[in-house]
Amino acid sequence: MSASGVLSPRPPLPGRAAGRRDVLLTTVCASLAAVAAADVFAAYVGISARAGVDADEGFTFASQEQLSRIERLFQISDQLHAVALLACAAVFITWFHQAYRTAGAQAPGRFRKGPGWGVGAWFIPFACLWLPYRIAVDMWSEGLRRAPAAMRGNGSFLAVNLWWGSFVGSVLLQQYAALLYRSAADLDAYLDAVTLGVAGDVLNVVAAAAAAHFAVRLHRMQASGA
Repeated sequence: MSASGVLSPRPPLPGRAAGRRDVLLTTVCASLAAVAAADVFAAYVGISARAGVDADEGFTFASQEQLSRIERLFQISDQLHAVALLACAAVFITWFHQAYRTAGAQAPGRFRKGPGWGVGAWFIPFACLWLPYRIAVDMWSEGLRRAPAAMRGNGSFLAVNLWWGSFVGSVLLQQYAALLYRSAADLDAYLDAVTLGVAGDVLNVVAAAAAAHFAVRLHRMQASGA
């Protein structure tokens, strides 16, 4: 009770807070798995489309039914990927913000940017390709500093670098592939777009797995240092 006689809300119990973070982490991993599944399907569609072109010596000789089927598959793939990606982005950024708040609470004064940057860094044009990575590196560094020696491993930043490198690489590849696809004027340009799209899908599967690994390890390090 406060001095004014008004009941003050009690802070959440540590066990409950940890339980909520566990649930959020599980949701993050599940949403990343959904994105990876959507990318696997997209890669399958791209490979099927390219195989159909090669088998028929180009779309010029393909039947209208086959062309319509490939187009429908691309549309379904794009819709599934968009839904999975939007859901994953919302959950992952929520977790990222929570992890940054936890890191700041565990090490007051060691982070130059406030907890709001755990969300805002993702929405600044161009800077979003770098700022979240810097925040992730800072969180990882603090996690390694506080975690028991057995949990630090060799102190490598491979988990962070692999996640961010594959994520940014997949985004750039897929954007370029989409640009080529929209402007394709002949079969060669179409095949180049499909090939780049498949490469971007595969790279995004790697990014999803690396993001899950990064999230789980950071969560464990922060829990051990609580």
